[in-house]
Amino acid sequence: MSAEPRINDRIRVPEVRLVGPSGEQVGIVPLAKALELAQEYDLDLVEVAANARPPVCKLMDYGKFKYESAMKAREARKNQAHTVIKEMKLRPKIDPHDYDTKKGHVVRFLKQGDKVKITIMFRGREQSRPELGYRLLQRLAEDVQDLGFVESNPKQDGRNMIMVLGPHKKKTEAMAEARQAQEARKADAKANPGRSQNTADAEAPAEEPAEA
Repeated sequence: MSAEPRINDRIRVPEVRLVGPSGEQVGIVPLAKALELAQEYDLDLVEVAANARPPVCKLMDYGKFKYESAMKAREARKNQAHTVIKEMKLRPKIDPHDYDTKKGHVVRFLKQGDKVKITIMFRGREQSRPELGYRLLQRLAEDVQDLGFVESNPKQDGRNMIMVLGPHKKKTEAMAEARQAQEARKADAKANPGRSQNTADAEAPAEEPAEA
């Protein structure tokens, strides 16, 4: 069955409950009268409640209605927030530099409003030292506690230990803040078009004099 409502001469009932162009209640009228009014207003007669008795029909510009509905649906999809689960893998004996790099990624994910699945991978004899992974996960959770919380406590899964961090900030809030920051940067660039170039020139090293 088509999801499209019946309009104009596709409506096959003796009478309808008619709603006017501005939403006013006209009342129950014969179908022929409703179609006549649609022609007078240069509008369509659209069946908006087929299961009512009698069916409810409204006078409207159906083409314009479909276009506006499509635009609203498109905007809703654009602004829809999908929670994404990112994954970060670490070794229990990770060196400080690698840890800081991995933590930076986790911070970025949480700021974006995404969940993060942290996986500690054990190899060989490391499997007999699960406490190393547990302490590492605890350390990471403490380091990012301002941005996220432990949604799923550390648990052993075969050779791995897994913990899930959830963001304090909702995805919609993170998206809104990102848009605001982008708009602010655009406004600043528009208001100060020469700032970026001047900054680059100021930071550029001076040319050394040529050797004689």
